[in-house]
Amino acid sequence: MKSVTSSRLQISRWFGLGAIALLSFFATATEYQPNFKGTDINEFINIVGKNLNKTIIVDPQVRGRINVRSYEMLNEKQYYQFFLNVLEVYDFSVVEMKSGVLKVVRQKDAKTSNIPVVSDNAGALGDEMVTRVVQVKNVSVRELAPLLRQFVDQSGGGSVVNYDPSNVIMMTGQAETVNRLVDIISRVDKAGDQDLEVIKLSYASSAEVVRILENIYKNQGKSEQPEFLIPKIVADERTNSVIVSGERQARERVVALVQRLDAELESQGNTRVYYLKYAKAEDLVKVLQGVSATIAAEAQGAATQAQGARTAGRGRDVSIEAHAESNSLVITAQPDVLRSLEDVIRQVDIRRAQVLVEAIIVEVADNSGANLGVQWISAQGGLTQFNNGVVPISQIAAGAAAARPTPGSTVDTETGTTVNPEMPGDYTALGEALGGVTGMMLGVVKNDWGAILQAVTSDSNSNILATPSLTTLDNQESSFIVGEEVPIKTTTSPGSGGTNPFTTLDRIEVGIKLKVTPQINEGNAVKLTIEQEVSGRNGDIEGNPIIAKREIKTTVLADNGATVVLGGLIDEDVQQSESKVPLLGDIPVLGALFRSTSSTKRKRNLMIFIKPTIMRDDGLLSEVSQRKYNYVRAQQLAQGEKGIHLMPGAETPAMPEFDETLIIPPTFDEYLQKKEAQDKEAATPAQQPAQQGNN
Repeated sequence: MKSVTSSRLQISRWFGLGAIALLSFFATATEYQPNFKGTDINEFINIVGKNLNKTIIVDPQVRGRINVRSYEMLNEKQYYQFFLNVLEVYDFSVVEMKSGVLKVVRQKDAKTSNIPVVSDNAGALGDEMVTRVVQVKNVSVRELAPLLRQFVDQSGGGSVVNYDPSNVIMMTGQAETVNRLVDIISRVDKAGDQDLEVIKLSYASSAEVVRILENIYKNQGKSEQPEFLIPKIVADERTNSVIVSGERQARERVVALVQRLDAELESQGNTRVYYLKYAKAEDLVKVLQGVSATIAAEAQGAATQAQGARTAGRGRDVSIEAHAESNSLVITAQPDVLRSLEDVIRQVDIRRAQVLVEAIIVEVADNSGANLGVQWISAQGGLTQFNNGVVPISQIAAGAAAARPTPGSTVDTETGTTVNPEMPGDYTALGEALGGVTGMMLGVVKNDWGAILQAVTSDSNSNILATPSLTTLDNQESSFIVGEEVPIKTTTSPGSGGTNPFTTLDRIEVGIKLKVTPQINEGNAVKLTIEQEVSGRNGDIEGNPIIAKREIKTTVLADNGATVVLGGLIDEDVQQSESKVPLLGDIPVLGALFRSTSSTKRKRNLMIFIKPTIMRDDGLLSEVSQRKYNYVRAQQLAQGEKGIHLMPGAETPAMPEFDETLIIPPTFDEYLQKKEAQDKEAATPAQQPAQQGNN
């Protein structure tokens, strides 16, 4: 039983395998002959899906009818391509998903769908929608992409996009179209002959030869000549060589031209005129003379070793002259010396950076004091007198005595006249004494005794603020001063006969001074040599003024735009003085009647804030100037809005708006033409009434 059963199972397996093989044979051998006339496109898609056993999702916007017929039998692969061709004709495309599901959408929507990205080895054919990324090695994708877009329907499902950082091109469209574009890229992406040629010059200057060649090829570049045929030319001044890169034909033309230019001069000397742009011609003469002397000494030493002292230095004379009017240098020298001097001029004659130095100078002074004193005097000659900040009572008493009127004598009875009339008092001494009183003074006179009480407190604050702003060249000293000149007697010489002496005066500048020398280091650091002074009058001695001066001299290193603070507390002085009568001044409470107390406190603080800003171009300089200009103009406009007290309606002056435009005046010919036109316009209305009168 077991053997029979196993045999039956084997026979059934053979029949099953045979049936599967037969079905596979009929499936592979299936052929189609499509014939659709006036068929709805959705019905056409359903029929193809059933025949190919494919799951197809149709976009709702896919509508229309088709008419197509095939007169030959198509296999399954051909039948599928036939399906794609029909949809492509009617502006529809098929997008195959990774799951094998097909989506039928409009062509212009297909490129945003999940289109498969195929590799270089993939065999995508027909109208299947694919995306392909091609690496371009020898040409620029930025220039190649516009050419490829001419072969693709950009409004449909095709697109060509270039990515410059990786120099790749991404293409989307039917497989046949993408393959055609790939073939075009492979034919265009060819490496050219871009070798280098180094030409060593013997007589000419490499920089001058390159300048001539660049002028020649600059004009050729404007013609229809392809860009790859225009060579790249660079001068290596260190070895006096010309480096040429480009196509072989272009390089050969340049080499031939350079060899013709590199010819020996007929004369040993050579004269050139160099027009300087930034440097001053007179300042460069000494520098170039020193360089030429060094070159001549080296050449003389080499020639002495090679040929002997007889021929050493022959023809090495160098003439360097400055023409101040045109700021140019006239140099006569041999070609090799001339090239060396030209290189020095080019490196020295450069635009120097400028430095804007903005400073804030603040000096704060606080002075305070208090005086309290009581002084007594007696007609018999006794007194208490103090001089620590109060007016002495003796001066006041003497002035009061002089101010009293002098009584007159008796009248002569015989003549009726007064022998000694009454004389008024002299208030000069009293006025001078009271002129020194500050604060409050209270005086009491009783019988032969008098007393004065004087009390005063003083408090003075000063705040000196200056905000100078200086713009100067690198390594160029700049100064700023706001103040006055104070005359000081120096010597006195006797005049003729000992009369009319002659006095010599010297003047000293006092005020706020700032002197800065900036030096720009490598990078953004600025070295500042600063001299700051704040000075002013502080009394006088025998007619000569006393000058109080606070000064700072230092050298600091600051970053571009950083603020440096200098200065600090200068001095702080506290003084107290007390004058009193011995024993009596020490009595509690009552002792205040026999003493005078004075207290003073003085404190000065000077701070300086400096901010350097490097200005390497005109843009920053213009921006800073405009900011400062607008600030001053805003202050004027704000003052104008407030008006002038006691003068309502009066306008305050204000600067116009900042404008950098420069109006160039017309030439003399343009002026004459404009004047003639104005004369004609002025004469035409006057001639018309005369003509009308004649008519």
